Amino acid sequence: MPRLLGVEIPAKKKVAFSLRYIFGIGPQRADQVVAEAGLDANMRAQDLSEEQLNKILHIITEHKWVVEGDLRRELAGNLKRLQAINCYRGVRHRKGLPVRGQRTSTNARTRKGPRRTVGVTKAVETK
Repeated sequence: MPRLLGVEIPAKKKVAFSLRYIFGIGPQRADQVVAEAGLDANMRAQDLSEEQLNKILHIITEHKWVVEGDLRRELAGNLKRLQAINCYRGVRHRKGLPVRGQRTSTNARTRKGPRRTVGVTKAVETK
């Protein structure tokens, strides 16, 4: 498996699809990298030479795209900032509820997690 920016990209997939496994590189950027590197669109990741891998890495750093750990840190910092200033979005993130105005009386299961039944329970009698 080829390794780029600390990520093992799938060897059997086409290069443009393999590059998407790098956090911060989506479909458009992957296609742009392949075009700028002058690679064949149908080439598989396992067929990349060291020179081609270095060329891909150079293109990503040349564009100054924030990827992987730096991007994850930036996103986490944004959420921490929202929570620290106690804005509405920050409070919703902290509570684990939908942030962008979706309804919560029904649905919202992705954000709220599985249903937890809340009801009356019988006290256990002790002798």
